[in-house]
Formats: sequence, C-alpha cells, structure tokens
Amino acid sequence: MSDRRYYVLLNEKSGTAHALGVTRETLSDLFSSNGIHATIDADCNRSMSARVTDALASDAHVIVAAGGDGTVTALAGALVGVDKDLAILPLGTFNAVAKDLHLPLDLPAAVAALAHGNRQRIDVAEVNGRIFMQKVVIGLIPGLAAGRELIRGQESLAAKLAFIRHIFRRLARARRMAVILDSGEGARRIERVQSLAVACDSYDEGLGKFFSRQDLNQGTLTLYLLHHFTAGDFFRLLIGMLMGRWRDDEALSMESVREVTIKVKKRAINVMIDGEVEMFETPLNFRILPQALSVLVPARESEELEVTEAPA
Repeated sequence: MSDRRYYVLLNEKSGTAHALGVTRETLSDLFSSNGIHATIDADCNRSMSARVTDALASDAHVIVAAGGDGTVTALAGALVGVDKDLAILPLGTFNAVAKDLHLPLDLPAAVAALAHGNRQRIDVAEVNGRIFMQKVVIGLIPGLAAGRELIRGQESLAAKLAFIRHIFRRLARARRMAVILDSGEGARRIERVQSLAVACDSYDEGLGKFFSRQDLNQGTLTLYLLHHFTAGDFFRLLIGMLMGRWRDDEALSMESVREVTIKVKKRAINVMIDGEVEMFETPLNFRILPQALSVLVPARESEELEVTEAPA
C-alpha cells in the first residue's frame, strides 16, 4: 500500500462523473483495489470552500480534485503555498488541465496512476487575488460562453440550434471595447478589442493542438487580443485552430508579460475564468506565479520532464 494519504473531493455533478454515475462507493473501490488509502468527500450539499478547508486540515499528503476544471481550479487556489500536492481525476466535460498534464482520462487508469505519481511544479496565475490555471477572458467571449446555460443538461438538436442562434445574434450585435493595458514597465496603452484573454503560459500551435499547452513552466502570462470577431472571423479562426495555424490570423495579436493591469470604463465586468463566467471588479490585476503549485503526474511524464530540463 502506498505511504501517501489522499483526500478526495468528488464533484458528482461534473460532466463525466454525472454521465458515468461515479459515486463515493465507486471511488472507494478503485482506491482500495490500487492499495491507496483515501478519505473521500462526496458531500456536494456543502459549500466548496468548507470542503476545501476540511481537506487542508486533514493529514493527507495529496488532495485530489475529482471533477471538472472548476473543481481543479478551486483546489489549486487553496494549495498554492501549502505543503500538499494536487492530484486530478478528470471527471469534467473538457478536462483541459488534465490533458495539459498528460493524465489518463480513463477513471480506473487515472486512479491507478496516483499510486506511483511523481511531483511536478507548475506555473499558476493570479487575477485580483484569485488563482487560475488556464486563462481569463473578457469582452465578447464570456457572453458567448454564458449562452451554454441555455443548453446545460440538454442534448436535443433544438437546444443545440438555440445555442448556435445565440452565438450569431451576439456576433451581429458585438461592439469593440476600449481597454487600458499597463504591463508595469512603462508600456501603458489603449487597445480596442472584441475580446481579450490572459493565459497562464501560452497555447501551442500545431495540428490537433486545440487550446493545449505542452510547457507549463514558461514563467509568463500571454495576452491574446482579438481586435474584431465577425461571423467570418469566427469560422476562419476555428478552422485555423483545428489546422494548427492561428497565431498569424489578422484578427489576433499576442504578447508575453509577467504582470499586467487591465482597466475598462465599467466598475465590474463579466469574465470567464478557467471556463466559468463570474463578475469581477475592475481594474483586473494579473501576475504569473512561476512553479507555485505542486501536482502529481504519471511517473513517465515527470521523468521525461527531468531529462528535458537537464543542463547541457
């Protein structure tokens, strides 16, 4: 049996967990069969903050996010600066962080990998004191993403067509917004954009690399500025992303910074933070936190990283 002790926060309402009917009993059997000692919290009636507090107070070495990217981000924020490791059981719809870390997406394989996982430190980023692992988006895109609520839990063709109509109505009415960017290095300027994203590290370009990151230790934020976004831009960028050729698109510009402040006219705006739309007060203050989070990854991935980073 592994000497590590694990504390699992299960979100039974996350995409894959709900679809597969994953329960506390399911996980308990999987952990036991792999010789892993785990305490499993599946009480979704309690607030996430209360559940996280209990996890941090436990004697566990590893806190496991068994859910989607929202669950992962919530735990990551609590574990920065704490002597515990984050592990992930990918039970969400997109599982973006799990894919970036090359974790098994099959639940039994993901649990088995925890028994022999190695620690790896990765970058996280911060906006107004909140930790995020992927990106924060402002402008048009959060409005489009909010339309997902129209079809959440619905799989009918009518619901999907309603979502598509919502997208094109928003595109037709979209107006550019003025943002003031201050990188803290005297480079203060005004940009007019349809949408703007601040990513932790940067996204790869290449065939099949759709919002994926190979290197999670770049130590920078990446700004993606979408200057215009018509229906034509939407299809061209989508095809470019699928084909692996999007960085040079005429509608998009990008740059790397270590910190940036973004100011807009409104006192509060909707942002999409790691896939979830929330209201944030402005200005938005971003910074990168290099290698601030310890995560468990399959042993082979960690070993490959060490070889790659070995000095010449």
